[in-house]
Amino acid sequence: MNRNLKLIVDNSFKKKENKFFFEKKELKNILDLYAKMVSKGTWKDYGLNISSKKVSFSVFKNSTENAIYNITKNFKPSNKNLKYLITDNRNRIIKNSEDLNKLLKDIDWKKSNYLL
Repeated sequence: MNRNLKLIVDNSFKKKENKFFFEKKELKNILDLYAKMVSKGTWKDYGLNISSKKVSFSVFKNSTENAIYNITKNFKPSNKNLKYLITDNRNRIIKNSEDLNKLLKDIDWKKSNYLL
């Protein structure tokens, strides 16, 4: 019987999680806004676009049209204010911020619908 077994614990291992999605709280805030806009009849459908550089929550008036808005989280922004973006159907930046909650609350969604 071999009693020279060694248990090796590597405590230096740090959780190296690549986050390529919205965090739970971020997604909840986006889905809360989405539910509010659906109940008003403004938004009808949504989609998600995920890559290693960014994730986008796309909003549609109906499923056969292009997205009217994209709420995007950049994982490695060149500027801290470009971490979160809202773009229109032509990919023009409507608003950007380093704080998603502030970004979602600061937009007048009714007014910005007329820009499209």
